[in-house]
Amino acid sequence: MNRKLIFAGALAAAAFAVPANAQVTIEMSEITCKQFAGYDADTQDFVANWMRGYFSSKNNITVIESRYVKRNTDKITRYCKKKPNSSLMDAIQKNAR
Repeated sequence: MNRKLIFAGALAAAAFAVPANAQVTIEMSEITCKQFAGYDADTQDFVANWMRGYFSSKNNITVIESRYVKRNTDKITRYCKKKPNSSLMDAIQKNAR
């Protein structure tokens, strides 16, 4: 009986020992254009969407138009190619309207 109880306890402990997802922290103000260009596609989308939301909120813009998103993305991409050591936030502030 004692072995069954120990076995059941070990089995329950193993079932609940699920690895947790690692929490990722990104300091947005410190991302350079060069770092951003080196991110995988999912991380680039995450950072770009966060930046869009941040600057839309900051400028009190409640409507996002896809043509402006594309235009601003193209401007920021060109700027970042010229100045890879510039921060991504600077690139967005100087080029997004």
